Amino acid sequence: MNADLHCHSTVSDGWLEPEAVVRRAAANGVELLALTDHDELGGLDEAARVAGELGLRFVNGVEISVSFAGETIHIVGLGFDHRHPALIEGLKQVRSGRDARARRISEALEKAGIRDALGGARQFARNPDLVSRAHFARFLVASGVMPDVKTVFEHYLVRGKPGFVEHEWASLEEAVGWIREAGGIAVIAHPARYRLSTAALEELFDRFVAAGGEAVEVVSGAHSEDEMRRFASIARRRNLLASRASDFHGESESPVDLGRCNPLPSDLTPVWSRLG
Repeated sequence: MNADLHCHSTVSDGWLEPEAVVRRAAANGVELLALTDHDELGGLDEAARVAGELGLRFVNGVEISVSFAGETIHIVGLGFDHRHPALIEGLKQVRSGRDARARRISEALEKAGIRDALGGARQFARNPDLVSRAHFARFLVASGVMPDVKTVFEHYLVRGKPGFVEHEWASLEEAVGWIREAGGIAVIAHPARYRLSTAALEELFDRFVAAGGEAVEVVSGAHSEDEMRRFASIARRRNLLASRASDFHGESESPVDLGRCNPLPSDLTPVWSRLG
């Protein structure tokens, strides 16, 4: 199945409106789609409506920000009730810290010589409650400071760089718990992206499974072939369901378009086998 179970719209840090994301996915031959905006559920009703009009199978999704071992980890939720009060309240708590973080990032960038970065970032954020590092990066690209978003992150927005600020997100157990309470499946998103030691990565999976997490993104737009094989092996060893995702944000920023990532290894159990 051409499933794409991780992508973003303007409700968080994607370039396209939810309707446009769904239409692009359908045009690319996607058969099963999940919209997974960061800590937000606001695009799901529109995306589901358009998917229904196009005959595209759609499941609710979200990508929750988690603090773990000094890193920001992302947990994707799939197939949940997006009106469940525990999930809604949990995501509200996560989002409540974003404004303060955005102000601290702007202050840090000002010390590095970049003025009014918050005002600039807000020009790129369609959702005023969700100003992310991606929006700061887009502002720096538009200002000519760096040539592309990837370079901005490398020089300004990751740990040890001038615009990086510490922030405490949800705990791993909280995020998985909210997803499960709402009837969904929790997935570790793009695990190759995290700067974790082998021991810390094993601890991440230990705690994830203990909390009730069930799946891992084996195929991701952020994964190389070697990384795909590595996490396929972990899925086998830990008896985890496997997910497939582009993590599409927009044509100019994403290495893989909607529905165009590698197929899952045939011996893995796809997460969509458990999605209604």
